[in-house]
Amino acid sequence: MDSSGLDLARARILVTNDDGISAPGLKVLERIARACSKDVWVVAPHSEQSAASHSLTLRRPLRVREISRRRFSVDGTPTDCVLVAQRKILAERTADIVLSGINQGANLGEDVSYSGTVAAAKEGASLGVPAVAFSQVRTPAGDLHWETAERFGVEVLRMVATFAWRKGLLINVNFPPVPCAAVTGVRVCDQGQRDATVELVDYVDPKGQPFIWIGDFTNNQSTHHGSDLAAIESGAVAVTPLHLDMTHRPSLKPLRGMLE
Repeated sequence: MDSSGLDLARARILVTNDDGISAPGLKVLERIARACSKDVWVVAPHSEQSAASHSLTLRRPLRVREISRRRFSVDGTPTDCVLVAQRKILAERTADIVLSGINQGANLGEDVSYSGTVAAAKEGASLGVPAVAFSQVRTPAGDLHWETAERFGVEVLRMVATFAWRKGLLINVNFPPVPCAAVTGVRVCDQGQRDATVELVDYVDPKGQPFIWIGDFTNNQSTHHGSDLAAIESGAVAVTPLHLDMTHRPSLKPLRGMLE
Protein backbone atom coordinates (compact mmCIF):
# COMPACT_ATOMS: atom_id res chain seq x y z
CA MET A 1 0.00 0.00 0.00
CA ASP A 2 1.28 3.45 -0.89
CA SER A 3 2.00 5.83 1.95
CA SER A 4 2.43 9.57 2.03
CA GLY A 5 5.03 9.27 4.74
CA LEU A 6 5.45 8.14 8.31
CA ASP A 7 5.10 10.16 11.52
CA LEU A 8 8.14 8.81 13.37
CA ALA A 9 7.14 10.39 16.67
CA ARG A 10 4.04 8.17 16.70
CA ALA A 11 5.62 5.16 15.03
CA ARG A 12 6.44 1.78 16.52
CA ILE A 13 10.00 1.04 15.40
CA LEU A 14 11.50 -2.44 15.14
CA VAL A 15 15.32 -2.53 15.31
CA THR A 16 17.29 -5.57 14.19
CA ASN A 17 20.66 -6.47 12.61
CA ASP A 18 22.88 -9.31 11.42
CA ASP A 19 25.84 -8.74 13.77
CA GLY A 20 23.94 -10.00 16.81
CA ILE A 21 22.19 -8.66 19.89
CA SER A 22 25.46 -7.50 21.52
CA ALA A 23 26.89 -5.66 18.50
CA PRO A 24 27.98 -2.03 18.98
CA GLY A 25 26.21 -0.94 15.79
CA LEU A 26 22.90 -2.18 17.17
CA LYS A 27 23.29 0.08 20.20
CA VAL A 28 23.97 3.05 17.91
CA LEU A 29 20.86 2.27 15.86
CA GLU A 30 18.79 1.97 19.03
CA ARG A 31 19.87 5.49 20.01
CA ILE A 32 18.96 6.77 16.54
CA ALA A 33 15.54 5.13 16.78
CA ARG A 34 14.90 6.48 20.28
CA ALA A 35 15.79 9.99 19.12
CA CYS A 36 12.78 9.71 16.81
CA SER A 37 10.27 7.63 18.80
CA LYS A 38 9.55 6.40 22.32
CA ASP A 39 8.12 3.11 21.02
CA VAL A 40 11.25 1.15 20.05
CA TRP A 41 11.55 -2.63 20.10
CA VAL A 42 14.71 -4.66 19.47
CA VAL A 43 14.62 -8.21 18.08
CA ALA A 44 18.05 -9.33 16.87
CA PRO A 45 19.97 -12.57 16.27
CA HIS A 46 21.50 -14.23 19.31
CA SER A 47 24.83 -14.47 17.44
CA GLU A 48 26.43 -12.99 14.32
CA GLN A 49 24.66 -13.83 11.05
CA SER A 50 26.75 -11.86 8.55
CA ALA A 51 26.21 -12.83 4.88
CA ALA A 52 23.13 -14.86 5.85
CA SER A 53 21.27 -13.16 3.02
CA HIS A 54 17.47 -13.59 2.99
CA SER A 55 17.50 -17.05 4.56
CA LEU A 56 14.81 -18.55 6.82
CA THR A 57 15.42 -21.24 9.43
CA LEU A 58 13.20 -24.15 8.35
CA ARG A 59 14.86 -27.31 9.70
CA ARG A 60 14.97 -26.64 13.44
CA PRO A 61 12.90 -24.76 16.03
CA LEU A 62 13.66 -21.15 16.90
CA ARG A 63 14.19 -20.04 20.48
CA VAL A 64 13.30 -16.51 21.57
CA ARG A 65 14.88 -15.00 24.66
CA GLU A 66 13.67 -11.82 26.39
CA ILE A 67 16.83 -9.91 27.31
CA SER A 68 15.10 -6.94 28.93
CA ARG A 69 12.03 -4.79 28.39
CA ARG A 70 11.38 -4.56 24.62
CA ARG A 71 14.67 -6.36 23.81
CA PHE A 72 14.67 -9.92 22.48
CA SER A 73 17.15 -12.27 20.85
CA VAL A 74 16.32 -15.06 18.38
CA ASP A 75 18.70 -17.93 17.65
CA GLY A 76 18.17 -17.55 13.91
CA THR A 77 18.77 -15.29 10.94
CA PRO A 78 17.92 -11.59 10.51
CA THR A 79 14.95 -12.65 8.37
CA ASP A 80 13.74 -14.91 11.19
CA CYS A 81 13.99 -11.99 13.62
CA VAL A 82 11.74 -9.69 11.58
CA LEU A 83 9.21 -12.44 10.91
CA VAL A 84 9.07 -13.53 14.57
CA ALA A 85 8.85 -9.92 15.74
CA GLN A 86 5.97 -8.98 13.44
CA ARG A 87 3.99 -12.23 13.69
CA LYS A 88 4.59 -13.13 17.34
CA ILE A 89 6.27 -10.59 19.62
CA LEU A 90 4.46 -7.55 18.15
CA ALA A 91 1.42 -9.41 16.86
CA GLU A 92 -1.08 -7.22 18.72
CA ARG A 93 0.41 -4.08 17.15
CA THR A 94 3.08 -4.60 14.53
CA ALA A 95 5.97 -2.24 13.83
CA ASP A 96 5.39 0.70 11.49
CA ILE A 97 9.00 0.66 10.24
CA VAL A 98 11.91 -1.77 10.37
CA LEU A 99 15.47 -0.51 10.89
CA SER A 100 18.36 -2.93 10.35
CA GLY A 101 21.99 -2.43 11.38
CA ILE A 102 24.13 -0.61 11.87
CA ASN A 103 26.33 -3.13 10.10
CA GLN A 104 30.05 -3.26 10.94
CA GLY A 105 31.22 -2.72 7.38
CA ALA A 106 29.90 -1.79 3.96
CA ASN A 107 26.82 -3.08 2.21
CA LEU A 108 27.51 -1.59 -1.21
CA GLY A 109 27.18 -2.86 -4.76
CA GLU A 110 27.23 -6.66 -4.84
CA ASP A 111 27.15 -6.86 -1.03
CA VAL A 112 23.40 -6.25 -1.17
CA SER A 113 22.83 -9.80 -2.48
CA TYR A 114 24.70 -11.43 0.41
CA SER A 115 23.89 -9.07 3.25
CA GLY A 116 21.92 -10.19 6.29
CA THR A 117 21.48 -6.52 7.19
CA VAL A 118 19.77 -5.76 3.89
CA ALA A 119 17.84 -9.05 4.10
CA ALA A 120 16.19 -7.98 7.36
CA ALA A 121 14.99 -4.82 5.61
CA LYS A 122 13.82 -6.96 2.69
CA GLU A 123 11.72 -9.04 5.06
CA GLY A 124 10.17 -5.89 6.47
CA ALA A 125 9.35 -4.74 2.94
CA SER A 126 7.90 -8.15 2.06
CA LEU A 127 5.59 -7.83 5.08
CA GLY A 128 4.40 -4.46 3.80
CA VAL A 129 6.40 -2.27 6.20
CA PRO A 130 8.80 0.58 5.30
CA ALA A 131 12.32 -0.66 5.98
CA VAL A 132 15.81 0.86 6.09
CA ALA A 133 19.19 -0.93 6.23
CA PHE A 134 22.15 0.98 7.72
CA SER A 135 25.87 0.19 7.41
CA GLN A 136 29.04 1.92 8.57
CA VAL A 137 31.87 1.48 6.05
CA ARG A 138 35.27 0.62 7.57
CA THR A 139 38.42 2.63 7.04
CA PRO A 140 41.29 0.90 5.18
CA ALA A 141 42.75 0.14 8.61
CA GLY A 142 39.46 -1.46 9.71
CA ASP A 143 38.27 1.32 12.02
CA LEU A 144 34.60 2.32 12.34
CA HIS A 145 33.44 5.92 12.75
CA TRP A 146 30.29 5.19 14.75
CA GLU A 147 29.91 8.89 15.53
CA THR A 148 29.38 9.55 11.82
CA ALA A 149 26.58 6.98 11.64
CA GLU A 150 24.91 8.38 14.76
CA ARG A 151 25.23 11.99 13.64
CA PHE A 152 23.78 11.44 10.15
CA GLY A 153 21.55 8.47 10.94
CA VAL A 154 18.82 10.54 12.58
CA GLU A 155 18.86 13.06 9.73
CA VAL A 156 18.61 10.37 7.05
CA LEU A 157 15.93 8.42 8.90
CA ARG A 158 13.75 11.50 9.32
CA MET A 159 14.24 12.34 5.65
CA VAL A 160 13.30 8.92 4.24
CA ALA A 161 10.37 8.56 6.66
CA THR A 162 8.62 11.41 4.84
CA PHE A 163 9.02 9.63 1.50
CA ALA A 164 5.97 8.20 -0.32
CA TRP A 165 6.70 4.53 0.37
CA ARG A 166 5.65 2.03 -2.28
CA LYS A 167 4.96 -1.65 -1.76
CA GLY A 168 8.18 -3.66 -1.87
CA LEU A 169 10.48 -0.66 -1.36
CA LEU A 170 13.41 -0.58 1.05
CA ILE A 171 16.22 1.94 1.54
CA ASN A 172 19.89 1.00 1.86
CA VAL A 173 22.07 3.55 3.67
CA ASN A 174 25.88 3.47 3.94
CA PHE A 175 27.90 5.92 6.02
CA PRO A 176 31.38 6.84 4.75
CA PRO A 177 34.54 5.85 6.68
CA VAL A 178 35.37 9.41 7.72
CA PRO A 179 34.79 11.64 10.78
CA CYS A 180 31.60 13.73 10.88
CA ALA A 181 33.39 16.92 9.83
CA ALA A 182 34.73 15.25 6.68
CA VAL A 183 31.35 14.02 5.37
CA THR A 184 30.66 15.73 2.03
CA GLY A 185 26.89 15.38 2.10
CA VAL A 186 24.04 12.93 1.62
CA ARG A 187 23.71 11.51 -1.90
CA VAL A 188 20.88 9.47 -3.42
CA CYS A 189 22.43 6.92 -5.78
CA ASP A 190 21.94 3.57 -7.42
CA GLN A 191 23.46 0.22 -6.54
CA GLY A 192 26.95 0.01 -7.97
CA GLN A 193 29.19 -2.74 -9.20
CA ARG A 194 32.83 -3.08 -8.25
CA ASP A 195 35.68 -3.25 -10.73
CA ALA A 196 36.98 -6.18 -8.71
CA THR A 197 36.38 -9.78 -7.71
CA VAL A 198 36.03 -11.58 -4.39
CA GLU A 199 39.37 -12.70 -2.99
CA LEU A 200 39.89 -16.44 -2.43
CA VAL A 201 42.86 -17.31 -0.22
CA ASP A 202 44.50 -20.74 -0.07
CA TYR A 203 45.70 -22.00 3.31
CA VAL A 204 46.89 -25.22 4.91
CA ASP A 205 45.55 -26.31 8.31
CA PRO A 206 47.78 -27.65 11.16
CA LYS A 207 47.22 -31.20 9.88
CA GLY A 208 48.52 -30.30 6.43
CA GLN A 209 45.10 -30.28 4.75
CA PRO A 210 44.45 -27.46 2.25
CA PHE A 211 41.40 -25.19 2.58
CA ILE A 212 40.04 -22.03 0.98
CA TRP A 213 39.02 -18.88 2.85
CA ILE A 214 36.58 -16.55 1.09
CA GLY A 215 37.75 -13.00 1.69
CA ASP A 216 36.41 -9.61 0.67
CA PHE A 217 36.27 -7.76 -2.63
CA THR A 218 39.78 -6.73 -3.65
CA ASN A 219 38.70 -3.07 -3.87
CA ASN A 220 35.64 -0.80 -3.76
CA GLN A 221 36.38 1.07 -6.98
CA SER A 222 33.61 1.68 -9.51
CA THR A 223 33.62 3.45 -12.87
CA HIS A 224 29.97 4.43 -12.42
CA HIS A 225 29.95 7.89 -10.83
CA GLY A 226 26.29 7.78 -9.76
CA SER A 227 26.69 4.62 -7.67
CA ASP A 228 26.73 3.98 -3.93
CA LEU A 229 30.39 2.96 -4.24
CA ALA A 230 31.28 6.31 -5.84
CA ALA A 231 29.35 8.23 -3.17
CA ILE A 232 31.27 6.52 -0.36
CA GLU A 233 34.56 7.07 -2.18
CA SER A 234 33.79 10.80 -2.22
CA GLY A 235 32.99 10.86 1.51
CA ALA A 236 29.20 11.13 1.16
CA VAL A 237 26.43 9.18 2.86
CA ALA A 238 24.97 6.83 0.21
CA VAL A 239 21.18 6.43 0.17
CA THR A 240 19.95 3.80 -2.30
CA PRO A 241 16.32 2.80 -2.91
CA LEU A 242 15.96 -0.94 -3.56
CA HIS A 243 12.95 -3.01 -4.55
CA LEU A 244 11.85 -6.60 -4.01
CA ASP A 245 10.74 -6.92 -7.64
CA MET A 246 13.86 -8.20 -9.42
CA THR A 247 12.23 -8.46 -12.85
CA HIS A 248 14.39 -7.14 -15.70
CA ARG A 249 11.55 -5.49 -17.59
CA PRO A 250 13.45 -4.67 -20.83
CA SER A 251 13.90 -8.43 -21.35
CA LEU A 252 10.20 -9.30 -21.03
CA LYS A 253 9.16 -8.35 -24.57
CA PRO A 254 12.05 -10.03 -26.46
CA LEU A 255 11.74 -13.19 -24.37
CA ARG A 256 8.00 -13.34 -24.98
CA GLY A 257 8.69 -12.96 -28.66
CA MET A 258 10.95 -16.02 -28.54
CA LEU A 259 8.82 -18.24 -26.33
CA GLU A 260 5.18 -17.32 -26.89
